[in-house]
Amino acid sequence: MTFEGARAYLLGTINETASRQMPNRLDRMRHFLRELGDPHRRFPTIHVGGTSGKGSTATMIAAALAAAGRKTGLHTKPHLTSMTERARIDGIAIDEAQFALVLGEMMPAIESTALAISRPTYYETLLALAFVYFAREPVDVAVIEVGLGGALDGTNLIEPRVSVITNVGLDHTEILGDSLTQIAGDKVGIAKAGVPLVSDVTDSAVRATIEAGCARAGAPFLSVRDLTEISTRTSERYGQSFVIQTPGGTYDLSVPLLGAFQRRNAATALLALEQLGGDLRPDTAAVQRGFERLVIPGRMEYFPGFPGIIFDIAHNPDKARNLSAALRESFGDRRFTFVVAIGESKNARDVLQALFDLPASFIFTAFETAGRAAMRPQRLVNIAASAGVAARAISDPIEALSIARRSTDGNGVVVVTGSTFVVGTLREWWLSNVGDTATSSR
Repeated sequence: MTFEGARAYLLGTINETASRQMPNRLDRMRHFLRELGDPHRRFPTIHVGGTSGKGSTATMIAAALAAAGRKTGLHTKPHLTSMTERARIDGIAIDEAQFALVLGEMMPAIESTALAISRPTYYETLLALAFVYFAREPVDVAVIEVGLGGALDGTNLIEPRVSVITNVGLDHTEILGDSLTQIAGDKVGIAKAGVPLVSDVTDSAVRATIEAGCARAGAPFLSVRDLTEISTRTSERYGQSFVIQTPGGTYDLSVPLLGAFQRRNAATALLALEQLGGDLRPDTAAVQRGFERLVIPGRMEYFPGFPGIIFDIAHNPDKARNLSAALRESFGDRRFTFVVAIGESKNARDVLQALFDLPASFIFTAFETAGRAAMRPQRLVNIAASAGVAARAISDPIEALSIARRSTDGNGVVVVTGSTFVVGTLREWWLSNVGDTATSSR
């Protein structure tokens, strides 16, 4: 099997929404993994869920472990550019040839699972591929991000050393429920007996739901808000420095990341790392080294220039509020030009409302990708108009970005945000066509 053949096969399996609504879908994943020899049981894991911040928190945990000399697997979703990003070891994605080889060898298990139950989905197959790859290497530890929710997510078959729920916000309401407590009830399904669960939830009702779920499961609950303290030390244009005090020590950190939300993610990552046993827990120096080298593409990723440009995935209201706060904190003296595309199933009105108070102009665009539909740009213009905000619609995303750059003065900042797909598409185009003339903050 070639990589293009592997990619074509996987794109043909996209039907995740219907699959996620099946109450017995973990039976399929359990059967699939059993057919593969249960690769997920052959290395220690850390399980990271939440509405926002879980990808960044998982990446921080993995970076610290790798800096400590642990061979560290990392599975996050979605990917920005290539499916290979779903299976990384020490920050490096599986290469295309090995990706195709592993998937080809998985086909008998895929076919037997299809006959016994139903065909594994796109998401399940990519997750299983990461497990197989990590088991073969083999890794010392793997950090696994929850795909959606918790209780019935395909990742919920692992037996982690520590679990994390970063926060709880409104997203995927058609599947997880339309209230924060309903969503929290699903997310806390990752709690396991005797496994510490670290969380940065703040809403009192959500916290009560998480704590009750932990109590039922027999999982110790640790609150990031109760147990850590963050002191901002300095602020730089391309990063930030701060001190985090935890029950296990004091960490003086400098990270090439922007936004107060990344300080919260860092505190969450540190508290989770401190729950690991001595065989895995990195020391303070390793944590500091790992955080200094962090690379999190598409998360408040700033490239200086005239104008500068930021790529940030903000496809739900919680992420959009974090983006707005980060822009105010780091670029309070600037004006912004937004290039935004949002998926058809998302709460576009609330996402955009979080951005409308900024000194900004808006260009709405679209994206094309298998299995996903973009909201029509004119609908987004209409949402803006109802809020008294002027905007324009340009369907082609590359044209939209080009116009945004030309219409933004040298002191301004272009912000590409909304769907993962538009951020990934325009980031790849920008790096190929413009990026060699500017310096990344990464």
